[in-house]
Amino acid sequence: MSGPEREFEKQVEANRPFTRNAVYFGWLFEAGLVGVAFGLGWLLNESPLTTMKWDLAGLGLGIAATGPMLLGLVVLTWLPIPALRRMTHLFDEIGRPFFTPYTILDLGVLSLLTGFGEEMLFRGVIQGAVAHKFGIWVALAGASVLFGLMHALTPTYVLLATLAGLYLGGVWVVTENLLVVVVAHALYDFLALVYLLRVKTSG
Repeated sequence: MSGPEREFEKQVEANRPFTRNAVYFGWLFEAGLVGVAFGLGWLLNESPLTTMKWDLAGLGLGIAATGPMLLGLVVLTWLPIPALRRMTHLFDEIGRPFFTPYTILDLGVLSLLTGFGEEMLFRGVIQGAVAHKFGIWVALAGASVLFGLMHALTPTYVLLATLAGLYLGGVWVVTENLLVVVVAHALYDFLALVYLLRVKTSG
């Protein structure tokens, strides 16, 4: 077992008494976004599942679309830029204690719920509804900014989340299949959390 893995296991043991509360909260919040997507979609007459195509092509494209985001994450966590270093330290101080109780299976469930909830809401409903009224580019920009603001941990993180929203929104526009961005988002979140929790530290 490597050094980071040993440290991770120690943190798990240290947080064992209150482990499941964080897990259940994360699941509940992301699952709630699925409900929000359906509710908002009903109000705007924009079903979040209109462009969901359950096919192998969408699954494969979603997996492929994960690559650029993962590469970007690895590069950003190693660049000696103060704002990026502060973000990594913030994750170690706040994110790591929150996610330490999660098992790999827990992270997988959370990531899957996040992929469905956030993509159904931001791409399937918000971007779709705005596109019908103001066009693709206004919708892409607007949904991406809202996506970034939802992740308002630091100004740098808002910017990076907005760029991620632009990327995912662009992939959705090109593929016209919500499954692609759901898979990309969920798989990225899962692999990013595993990477940040078990491999990369601010030290």
